[in-house]
Amino acid sequence: MNSLQTLEPAVDATCCVPSAEPALSAEEAQQRAQVFKALADPSRLRLLSIVKAGESGEACVCDLTEPLGLGQPTVSHHLKILVEAGLLHREKRGTWAYYSLVPGALEQAAGLLATL
Repeated sequence: MNSLQTLEPAVDATCCVPSAEPALSAEEAQQRAQVFKALADPSRLRLLSIVKAGESGEACVCDLTEPLGLGQPTVSHHLKILVEAGLLHREKRGTWAYYSLVPGALEQAAGLLATL
């Protein structure tokens, strides 16, 4: 006769105690992920650096293609992602778009992991 032994999981009362800290909501996680995705590309990091280093604190899209060695459509795509992530502000002037850092955006991005 073959005897099968049923194993019961060990129960540890401390393993299921809910955390006192509230978990990140799905919307908060999505917003943070959008910022991290925007920052995860070397070209976008360089764009932020170039805009930040500009004398007037802004840069025209026409001045951003050459330093990156990328075409205008590609640079515009990267800039759109940075704007959507809340890192850059876009202002249209005539036929050109000018980009500037959103005040406090880099500091806020730096603190995103610390507030998990």
